[in-house]
This record gives sequence, C-alpha cells and structure tokens, in this order.
Amino acid sequence: MTSSDRYAEERWFLVRGLPAVVRRGALLRRVWARSAPALAGLAVIAANSILVVTLSGKHTIDIDGRPTVTEGFILALVVLVMPVAGVAGWLVSRLDSPLRRVAAANVCLVIIGLGCVFGGPSPRVFVNLAMSAVAIAVIVVTTASGLGSILGWAARDTMANLALASSMFVRALPVVLLTFLVFFNTHVWLMAAIISRQRLWLAIGFLFLIAATFLVSSTLERVRPVLDAPEPAPEDGDRLAGTPFEGIPDEPGADPLSRVERGNVVFVVASSQVAQVMTVSLATGSIFLILGLIVLSPPLLASWTRDAGSNDGHFLGMVLPVPDPLIQTTMMLTAITFMYLAAKAVTDKEYRAQFLDPLLDNLRLTLVARDRYRSSRLGP
Repeated sequence: MTSSDRYAEERWFLVRGLPAVVRRGALLRRVWARSAPALAGLAVIAANSILVVTLSGKHTIDIDGRPTVTEGFILALVVLVMPVAGVAGWLVSRLDSPLRRVAAANVCLVIIGLGCVFGGPSPRVFVNLAMSAVAIAVIVVTTASGLGSILGWAARDTMANLALASSMFVRALPVVLLTFLVFFNTHVWLMAAIISRQRLWLAIGFLFLIAATFLVSSTLERVRPVLDAPEPAPEDGDRLAGTPFEGIPDEPGADPLSRVERGNVVFVVASSQVAQVMTVSLATGSIFLILGLIVLSPPLLASWTRDAGSNDGHFLGMVLPVPDPLIQTTMMLTAITFMYLAAKAVTDKEYRAQFLDPLLDNLRLTLVARDRYRSSRLGP
C-alpha cells in the first residue's frame, strides 16, 4: 500500500470526525497541512485587525455614542470577520493536495505575522507575537489531538443542514413568541442592567451544561445499537464506491471498538446536535438584538432599567454603541432558547427522523469502513 493510499484512507476518517479510528501516529503526520483551514481563519482575523488599526488608529475598538462613517465601517468589519474567516477556512479545507495546504498555511503565517506588526489587540508587537504564537500552538495541538477534525466535521455538518435548522426554528416559534414576553419584561431588563458579566457567563454556562446533559443522555441511548453491532448492509458496497475502501470485502472478526473509539462516536453525534441547536439559538438571539436596536431609546432604556443601564456596551473587550443591558438580555434569551431546543431535540420525532437517524446511519457506514480498514489494511 502506497503512502498516498494510506493518506487517502486516514483523511477519509478525519473528514468524518473519527480520528480515533486511524492508526497510532497518523494524527501526528502532516499536522501543519491539516491545520491550514484554522490558520486561514486566524489569518483573516489578523488582516481584519490591520484594517481596524489603519482606519481607527487604535488597537482596541472603542465606539460610543453615534458612530461616524468610519466607525460604522469598523462595526461592519467586526460583524463580518467571523463569517469571512469561516469561508476562508472552508475554501482551504477543499484543497486535497498536502503540498497546497502547506503553501496555504505558510501564506497564512505571513499574514498573521503582518497582523502582529501592523495590527493586533496591543500596540506592543511582542505582546501580539506572543498571543499569536499561543493561538497557533492551540490550533496545532487541537489538530494533532484529533479534536480539530471533530470540530471541522461538526461545522460542515451544520452548514449542510441549514435547511433543517430553519425548520427547527419554525417549530420553535411558539417558544420564541413566548420569549417576547420575557424580552418586554421590566424585571428582566433590570436584572440585565445590574448583574455582572461574570455572573451572567456562569448562569449561561449552567444552562448550557443542563442542555448538553439532555443531548448526551439521549445520544447514548440512540447510538448504542450502532456501537454494539455496526453490521454491514447490502447497499453499503454501493455507498462506499469511490472511497478508499471500495472493493474490500466485509470480513468477520474485526477488532471491536475501543473505549476511545466509542467515546469518539458519541462525541461526534453530541457535538453535531449541539452545533445544530446552537445555530438556531444564535439566530434567535440575533432577532432579539435587532429588535432591541429598533425599539430601544434612551428614555425607554432608563425606564426599564431604572437608570441603571449604560447606553454603551462591552463585549469581548470592545466598546460598542449598543446598550449593555440589551447585550446581556440577548445573551440570556439565547441561552434559554438553546435549553428549550435541546430538550425539544430529545423528544421531537420529526427532528430525529430528519437529522439524527441519517447521522447515525452515516456513522454506521463509517464504522463498516473502519472494520475494512482494520481487517485488511493494518498490519499487526
């Protein structure tokens, strides 16, 4: 078996979010090339920081009151930087050649270095270099551990199921409409104006933990039959056509799944559902944020918060011309929506039929390919 065949097999599993299936040491090979998509996203953030510093003359975003035209353009850069970073990472991930990926990673490294000199969160180049070095190290370690392949698969799967996410949003409209009553509740705005951001993050984390427990417990029940008996189906031969495992017979006696592989499968299914629910929750939160920007005025904010709210918001170290209580209220409503949708995903038969059952079937097919990989390609 040639090295290119081995690379094609291992990449097939990594693209599907199952790094625990590949041979030992495989995750440590071509780490730089496999890190290229994440490095591309970081390069977009670095280039964005160069634009912000060039336009504003400051290394921090501090926009209060009514923004000028230049400040409005900077706000647009802030809003668009993460979507553009995601698109850049997706484009780089489509490069099949390891050499092209290495070249793309090197170009991204140059852009990141330029961002440290001409942009960055600090006027000190050394501080920017240290922060970028830590970010690059995290990307490389995440890639080498296999977690990056799982996160990449969850992101691709979420984008591929945006239509399902929209249908989930439609089914969640009753609770969204009910949440409008919470949005126009004076006590909620008063709490949002008084509570500290640290306590709010703790509360959101608590709700997220409960919701994730719903999803993981349901996932364990649904995925157990796949883990116990990933039996080949008659149509698996056609479905594996064009893959590195085409034509390999299904032989009995393959190695049973290890605990790490079982955990990998459960984590893939759970993370995919979390990403799906998070997408709908963030879309709902965006609606509330836009609604607040439309209806909220200084007198109304003062009335709802009893003059405890600030007309300028703080988020991720940035000062934005968005009332801080609106930001905190939006965060709370997003967390509540996430919790509701997570519970609904556990009990909604239509959601399971449209999303979870096809996902489990694809995982079963991947485990069939894993058995072929282990029985006929790996040595002792």
